[in-house]
Amino acid sequence: MKEKVIVTGALGQIGSELTMALREKYGYDQVIASDIRSMPGLPAFESGPFVSADVNDPAQFDHVLRTNKVGTIYHLAALLSHVAEQNPQRAWHINMAGLFNILELAREYKCQVFTPSSIGAFGRSTPQDKTPQDTIQRPSTMYGVTKVAGELLCDYYFKRFGVDTRGVRYPGLISYVAPPGGGTTDYAVDIYYQAIVKKRYTCFLKEGTYLDMMYMPDALRAAIELMEADPSRLKHRNAFNVTSMSIAPEDIMHSIQKYIPDFSMDYRIDPVRQDIAESWPNSMDDSAARDEWGFSPRYNLDSMTQDMLDKLKRKLTKADHEN
Repeated sequence: MKEKVIVTGALGQIGSELTMALREKYGYDQVIASDIRSMPGLPAFESGPFVSADVNDPAQFDHVLRTNKVGTIYHLAALLSHVAEQNPQRAWHINMAGLFNILELAREYKCQVFTPSSIGAFGRSTPQDKTPQDTIQRPSTMYGVTKVAGELLCDYYFKRFGVDTRGVRYPGLISYVAPPGGGTTDYAVDIYYQAIVKKRYTCFLKEGTYLDMMYMPDALRAAIELMEADPSRLKHRNAFNVTSMSIAPEDIMHSIQKYIPDFSMDYRIDPVRQDIAESWPNSMDDSAARDEWGFSPRYNLDSMTQDMLDKLKRKLTKADHEN
């Protein structure tokens, strides 16, 4: 890769892992991590170039793009669903004004832009099962509103200015690397931590609340593979449905019990997050991603659970030894 890559929100839930995946693929000096925070000790911060920059200060990014010959921007800086509902004004400012600034810079410097959307872009009037790629999108959260607006804005910049914008609609993402980051689907991350540490978990969503999920390695591959895809094959750009499993809390519990038989779970429902979850699809149709750029997940629920528990046990054991 001749031109460099920059990742905004590089120290967040997805960014911390995507930055490392990109560095391993393209070279550690070729991928610039960017965030408003500095987190010494985090691999994404330590292993390659890092710039402290705010997406709402375009002058900072103008300097970075101009002096580093950046060709691709993975724009991940945003507030997630539950956090965004606590401060919708700030969510709009970060999620929308930040995206606009990045698209304007991409137009000027002729950069590719990847921007993730989400199942949060759908609402109660959307078909709940096998949600189509192209369907009604009327979300009831500020997070969802910014995701729909972001999809449309990226489409506009492609059609109006020729900016090579691409994106996926992520389901809930499960990872052993980053802790839960304020999303409605974060129970599916925390449950694995608690299964190891306490062997019990109190879930904030109801039994039978089905949501699409994906293991982080598949999510990272989806982003990279889409950005490398032949643009002539892409009928859609912003954004492709991607998923690997439609699961409810009790499904994860049963999967964990195959490896930790005495694990148990009860429920204490969070009305806000439950309402958000019920406005999202039970499952998405990802056939457009499969047909247009060959997307295919590698993990199912049980293979993910086995890997999550193995990796988390090592992580937690290492942390105990260091303390």
